[in-house]
Amino acid sequence: MAKHDRDAEFTEYVSARQGWLRRVAFLLCGDWHRADDLMQSAVTKLYTQWHRARRFDNVDGYARRILVNTFLAEQRSGWAKWTMLYRFGGGSAADPEPDPAATVDLELGLVVKTALAQLSLRQRVTVVLRFYCDLSVEQTAEAMGCSAGTVKSQSVRALANLRNLLDPNLIPDMEVTR
Repeated sequence: MAKHDRDAEFTEYVSARQGWLRRVAFLLCGDWHRADDLMQSAVTKLYTQWHRARRFDNVDGYARRILVNTFLAEQRSGWAKWTMLYRFGGGSAADPEPDPAATVDLELGLVVKTALAQLSLRQRVTVVLRFYCDLSVEQTAEAMGCSAGTVKSQSVRALANLRNLLDPNLIPDMEVTR
């Protein structure tokens, strides 16, 4: 395939999926500005691997894996803390206006966002992949590079922590399939 065709195919994919990638990035990091940076880093890495990614049946899964790995690598390196301090002077930036079509209940969204931010890194990634991206235990394990047992235990712990953090009248009962 010619480079022009490959670039056009990549551009078409990213144009169609950038909203979804941005939302996943936001759920991982909890900040829209940082989500944009995270998504841009992941898209850049996806572009360098596009020759490989486009051969997969599930390009979304490949892109999601790159996004999660980029997020986890930034967390381990301390880069995220440094950029937040540098960019915002130690505070947090206000989130841009949410897309009205994408928000059903703003209050519930803010409550869940706050609770997600209080989870450990691996628990947050597990919850986002399992319940927002609707992946199975096995798919989540593959995306995180860990065992299915780890995903199950992280899911149970994360949901227990969320139950403690959230008002039970606000959220329907959360169950984990084992």
